[in-house]
Amino acid sequence: MSATSPGPDALLRIASGFMTAKVLLTASSLGLFSELAERPLTGDELRARLALHPRSAHDFLDTLVALGLLERTDGTYANTPATARYLVRGEPTYLGGFLEMTDARMYGLWGRLEAALRTGEPQNEIKSGDEDIYATLYADPERLAAFQQAMTGLSMGSVLALVDAIDWSPYRTVADIGCAEGFLLTRLLRRHAHLRGIGFDLPAAAPGFQQRLTQSGLTDRITFRAGDFFTEPLPQADVLIFGHILSNWDLPTCRTLLRKAHEALPDGGLVVIYETLLDDDRRENVDGLLMSLTMLLETPGGFEYTGADCRGWLADAGFRESHVRHLAGPESMVIARK
Repeated sequence: MSATSPGPDALLRIASGFMTAKVLLTASSLGLFSELAERPLTGDELRARLALHPRSAHDFLDTLVALGLLERTDGTYANTPATARYLVRGEPTYLGGFLEMTDARMYGLWGRLEAALRTGEPQNEIKSGDEDIYATLYADPERLAAFQQAMTGLSMGSVLALVDAIDWSPYRTVADIGCAEGFLLTRLLRRHAHLRGIGFDLPAAAPGFQQRLTQSGLTDRITFRAGDFFTEPLPQADVLIFGHILSNWDLPTCRTLLRKAHEALPDGGLVVIYETLLDDDRRENVDGLLMSLTMLLETPGGFEYTGADCRGWLADAGFRESHVRHLAGPESMVIARK
């Protein structure tokens, strides 16, 4: 066995990883962390508020303590700094929407991984005849709102890093392509007062975007433009941002979007692409590889890719220089200049 090969304990931890995942997902779904937002509570108080059976409620709470997700002092439970910031509903940094989508959708979908690997086909609604899951999603306001919140959670670490990872001083306008509820633009423009932003997405995304925009107080500097990036030109701006967009589509579609970005940008303009980029050797970024398998389960042609892959596509689209930069966690960005 090599020095880097996992031993039996590590193999068992990997095999049972779904258990710890389900504990966190269930706690988020129950609203446990939100219940603790105002003050710490005893185990009995939490059990009553969450309507849990007494048999294993304390085992459940203490599992969260052991995982570092709750703190316990003399039988009283409290959020950790991380769960208080990121898992309390209503907070601007709430990423529980992604956890809720994972629990409600992805947890069961991943149970069909073997079928996806054998067929090469998605295992979601497409199996029932829905050719475009995004059309179905955007037609349901409730599901769309949950999806937008999930995308905010998925992108949060990258967005918080991105606002300071680029020298924004030479630029005046930024367009977020596939903007969801607009978390990126509101964060970016709050940080850089000289910028103006455009959120570009399908018309159904407008209500969620407008709600966050109103809360941000940036209505005079950010606008929403309804459109389809497959059938219409992209907005003209100094910087175009694609966050978790290209991985949803097959390679010819990715190349088409990058060509359209090149056409929309002025000379000297930037395109910024952030994803769970794979490392070039495809050995280290486990999260990126798992996300690529998620694309197999969810889409007809989507996949995650390396920074080197993306730089090659950008060169083919006409961009004259590009580089890769890490953002946060497993995520990185590729920046290219026209």
